[in-house]
Amino acid sequence: MNAILQAQQLTKHYPGSIALDHVDFTANAGQSIAIIGPSGSGKTTLLHCLAGILRPDAGAITLNTPSSPLRLDTLGDAALSRLRREEFGFVFQQGMLLPELTALENVALALMLNGTDRTTSEARAAEWLAALGLAGMEQRRLGELSGGQVQRVAIARAQVTGARVVFADEPTGALDSATSNEVLDVLLHSVAANGRTLLVVTHDPNVAARCERVVELRDGRIVADSGTVPAPGPAAPAAPATEPATTNFKGAFNV
Repeated sequence: MNAILQAQQLTKHYPGSIALDHVDFTANAGQSIAIIGPSGSGKTTLLHCLAGILRPDAGAITLNTPSSPLRLDTLGDAALSRLRREEFGFVFQQGMLLPELTALENVALALMLNGTDRTTSEARAAEWLAALGLAGMEQRRLGELSGGQVQRVAIARAQVTGARVVFADEPTGALDSATSNEVLDVLLHSVAANGRTLLVVTHDPNVAARCERVVELRDGRIVADSGTVPAPGPAAPAAPATEPATTNFKGAFNV
């Protein structure tokens, strides 16, 4: 399998505690990986270091790009910001969207920040919203959408730029169980259908069970790793018995 993101001897300290203690971690292209563990185990710190949001105190983080490997831990702030815009996508528990913008504008903004013109950005955003079951809702603001719909907007924003790695921090944590299952279906299927890598921090064992690989942290160390599995082929993984009624997963996410 092809490693897309690697961490070696990753260490991060906070006052009075060690969040990450010499962690080695590899994410392979096309994998969905759940990162689990109790509160304070270092899950979110690991995710944020891998995504270039936090700088580790020690250790190396390498992103393998088509041109050459990039050492995230050596990049400056401007280079890291560009990397997060172009190579990484993010889905957070509360969406982290802009409430004053419409669903379409929230998704298109990710492209416009990379220099894509507004017309092209909005057309591409509309394609993603439609693929995720939000056709006809493009002009709604966040307050006019349900919690599950807001997370679908966030999933569209995370992938519209062609990001090769999607980071999700408790993406279903604020949702009821039925909506959580629907959002997870959309997240897993859309990422897999486009051959991307998904890293999910979660407390929910049901979310972890749906991922191909589970990594457990305790006290800043990886204590269990279910290992790697073959990267998925062109087809999305099998859908659960009940799919969101608004979405046809077969081919819908190849946008």
